[in-house]
Amino acid sequence: MMRVVVLGGTSGIGLATAEKLTAAGAEVIVTGRDAEKLAAVKDRVAGAEQVDGTDEQAVAAFFERVGSFDHLVLAFSPGALGLGPLGGLSVADIRSAFDGKLFAYLTAVQKAQVTGSVTFVSAATARSAAPGTVTFAAVNGAIERIVSPLAAELAPVRVNAVAPGAVDTPWWSFVPEEARAGQFTAMAQDLPIKRVGKPGEVADAIAYLVGAEYVTGTILPVDGGFTVA
Repeated sequence: MMRVVVLGGTSGIGLATAEKLTAAGAEVIVTGRDAEKLAAVKDRVAGAEQVDGTDEQAVAAFFERVGSFDHLVLAFSPGALGLGPLGGLSVADIRSAFDGKLFAYLTAVQKAQVTGSVTFVSAATARSAAPGTVTFAAVNGAIERIVSPLAAELAPVRVNAVAPGAVDTPWWSFVPEEARAGQFTAMAQDLPIKRVGKPGEVADAIAYLVGAEYVTGTILPVDGGFTVA
């Protein structure tokens, strides 16, 4: 049976991915920081553990317990930390955004005993020109840039990334629900697909990369055409 670890698998894209791979017959272990979310999903996957992805020792101990497995999906983030015009951001918040995603992803790759593939969740902000997203562009741009050298370095383990655009997930919870609906409508007007995405649609792309044995070093946009619009 295929074994998969999804770090950040208790909500949004990570949870959708865990559920999709579980339905396909995989043994899926998810991690998260929120005890309530872990309790809510523990019966829907093979295992659910409380792990802070920014805690190097906790991550190392987790992977030691898990042992060797087939596929790693990195789907967590520090949320909207670092959102806004660069001039109004603190350097501490910018650093925390890097710590909470890029450096946490690198730590996971270092510690994981993975034999098949690593799939990063990046974001379309890595390749867009949206004001207020400089920090996101820097963090996700760095993640996307490391895909190719890691694919060469870790071969035959495959390394890929998906780059979602606007997707309706709990990531947006910092925006009040009514305002969020209006923001999604405004975003959709500029997209060729004319709507924001769903977590399951990004999970479909991740599942493809997990199973695509002749694909490595690739960044797959899942953004409704945002980066080509």
